[in-house]
Amino acid sequence: MHPADSNPSAPSVPLNRTTAAAPPAGIPPTPPPPPTPVRSTTDFRIGEEFGTAKRSLPPAGIVLLCIAALAVIVGIFAFKERPKPQGAGSIDFVTNADVPGQNMILAAITMTLRNTGEKPLWVKKVTAQLTTAAGKTFEDEAASAVDLDRYYQAFPALKESTNPALSPELKLLPGMEQKGTIIVSFKVTKEDFDQRKSLTVTIQPYDQVLPVTLQ
Repeated sequence: MHPADSNPSAPSVPLNRTTAAAPPAGIPPTPPPPPTPVRSTTDFRIGEEFGTAKRSLPPAGIVLLCIAALAVIVGIFAFKERPKPQGAGSIDFVTNADVPGQNMILAAITMTLRNTGEKPLWVKKVTAQLTTAAGKTFEDEAASAVDLDRYYQAFPALKESTNPALSPELKLLPGMEQKGTIIVSFKVTKEDFDQRKSLTVTIQPYDQVLPVTLQ
């Protein structure tokens, strides 16, 4: 018999078990470690936040609308500010005479010139352009004003419905109108001239980019 069995009052001690040792008196127990924080994950895509047209530009429709509006404004401004001829007018009467033996005609062109600008129009050069029915083009500069009387004496038919010469150095103030005649020559027959496709007079002012064209 085991000795412990003979003493019923002896305390019973479990076998093969360990007991935690109590801390010494006066020393507080060691606190448990803090809980590990739970990290929250955020879907952060830097490629979509910075440096992309989707994030940094307005919608494509608004951009196109703004570009179209800007183009219209620029077009209107360019149209209004474009160079314009400073004058206007018309060809009022044309007579011609055949120069015998030279296959050439003389033409007296009577016209009206108006200064439609805001400053004086000072004529530098006057030329006439003929386009025949066959599509050939001829050009000649107006004869000197002092020679017109000599042409009228040699070819009286030219003097019909004429006015004083419209020559270079003529100066028209704004709003003024001047009627005048020029004489030019073209290397065509009288028949070709009479059947012409077009006849125009070009007046080039001294200080203007665009000439004044009369038809």
